[in-house]
Amino acid sequence: MINYTDATPDATDWFRYARQVQKQQLYQLTQLGVLAGKISHLTHTLQCERGASNIWLCSKGQLYALECRASSALADENITPFLPLLATLRPLASSALCHRIAAAVGCLEQLPQLREQIKTRRITAEQAMAQFIRTISHLLSIIPQLNDSVDDPRIVKHLVALYSFMQGKELVGQERALGAIGFTQSAFSDALRQSLVDRIDGQQPCFEAFLSLAAPDVGAIFARECTAGLEIEQLRRQACTRVPPADGGEGALRWFALQTQRLEHLRALEEVLINELMHTTASMLEEDDDVNVNTWLDETPGDHLSGRLDRQLLPLVRQQARELEQLSAQLASLQDSLEERTLIDKAKNILMNHQNMSEEQAWQCLRKMAMDKNQRMVEIARALLTVRALWPLTPKE
Repeated sequence: MINYTDATPDATDWFRYARQVQKQQLYQLTQLGVLAGKISHLTHTLQCERGASNIWLCSKGQLYALECRASSALADENITPFLPLLATLRPLASSALCHRIAAAVGCLEQLPQLREQIKTRRITAEQAMAQFIRTISHLLSIIPQLNDSVDDPRIVKHLVALYSFMQGKELVGQERALGAIGFTQSAFSDALRQSLVDRIDGQQPCFEAFLSLAAPDVGAIFARECTAGLEIEQLRRQACTRVPPADGGEGALRWFALQTQRLEHLRALEEVLINELMHTTASMLEEDDDVNVNTWLDETPGDHLSGRLDRQLLPLVRQQARELEQLSAQLASLQDSLEERTLIDKAKNILMNHQNMSEEQAWQCLRKMAMDKNQRMVEIARALLTVRALWPLTPKE
């Protein structure tokens, strides 16, 4: 027979301890949610600076000089409070999160040099765009690491929806920047057209993943305000099927204005998603801490009540079991989705760092390997990461 002493925690103690651990996670997530908001603001300003820089460079310094200066100043306004916030998160951060932050900070430290090259036009629009994409990619890669210690499906759902949405929005930003190059030059090469098509096609799975997790009212806002309108579709067809007219940059400015308007709507909805995440976290923190184990345990009923209570409780128990199974499956699916995105991002970084590939080249390389081997991209990414882990053990030639 087990001898329960005062030092042995009983069921109530365990319930209370579980709630205490959950609250600690939620407090941490609240701080990390603030970080997600800062990343959202910063990436948006860098997306604006990227597009303006492309028009400036492709027009040979004739267009968007003021916009370049204004967008870089706005980005700096967001970088200034962002870096000290990162320092306050160090006690809460995992090693994986610290690595992501280190890469992002390293890219931000290179911004002044990039801007000087843009200002003096000692860099091509494609080269500048690649560096902006790299910086934004590292910033966005921080988001998947924010759920390391979170095991509640409600929170994971918000994080995956937010990350999918932000990835889709970044592809819209890249579409704007690529279109700015072609329309400013009044020419789209085959490679530029293909890149533009890839960005357009890539938006769909990101936004579909977001919509599958979003509330109906949020989905309605997206459908009403954030999809590409008729004018954008017309300009897309022009970019992808024929030579744009030489109009002194008028088409580029129209393209940029329309896509900027769309990005502003996406930015507003992104803020809604961040606020929903913070509101859910706050609501969970306010849940009652007073645990009464008796509310969780059924007392043994008398014989005269047994049959009636069994008939009442059995459907409820079965329903609760089904709901628990669905929640568990949902959580596993959401975590798998986030982990797959993280693996692919890591594999791209390996190709970029060790094969001197651009992000676009790394993505295309992974996709081609997946198609050649008839495997999913995440399987190729996982194999690449496994091989990479063995490199330090390989004797030098």
